[in-house]
Amino acid sequence: MNLYDDAVLVLKGYEDQPELRDLYLEHLASHPDGMYKPCTAGHVTSSALVIDPVAGRVLLTLHKKLGMWLQMGGHCEPGDATLAEAALREAREESGIASGLALLPGGPVRLDRHPIPAPCNWHLDVQYAALAPAGVEAEISDESLDLRWFAYDEVAGVADESVVRLLEATRARL
Repeated sequence: MNLYDDAVLVLKGYEDQPELRDLYLEHLASHPDGMYKPCTAGHVTSSALVIDPVAGRVLLTLHKKLGMWLQMGGHCEPGDATLAEAALREAREESGIASGLALLPGGPVRLDRHPIPAPCNWHLDVQYAALAPAGVEAEISDESLDLRWFAYDEVAGVADESVVRLLEATRARL
């Protein structure tokens, strides 16, 4: 199985947000290259919200290009076999947490479609949650301006609504 086939299976099995899920599936059906950045109609991305449920905190990155506090994530790469693998790779790369991260069971937590500047039009983000070992230290990467742990109740004050919804959905699954 390749990444495209995995994405279709994951999305078909995702029961929440049916309208958005169907839009993702229509995009992939119309764009065989829709998993990767060169697809100018938009492309699927994969992200993971890194949480430390023991301490009640979430790790956010201050995105270099957007200047916003976001979950770890980004473009799928040819070496990614699954969306989950892509999300976990991005979480490790951007958090500096080399070992101990584990995706929350049950597949994606949410979907989020957001516009991006030309030449592409859309990111179709498949969002996971990654559980961090209690008390783990994070290390900033060159992809971020800053990296910081926030208490759950601080997230709404620093991040946009999509991150707040992702945190709420993640906490509902814990």
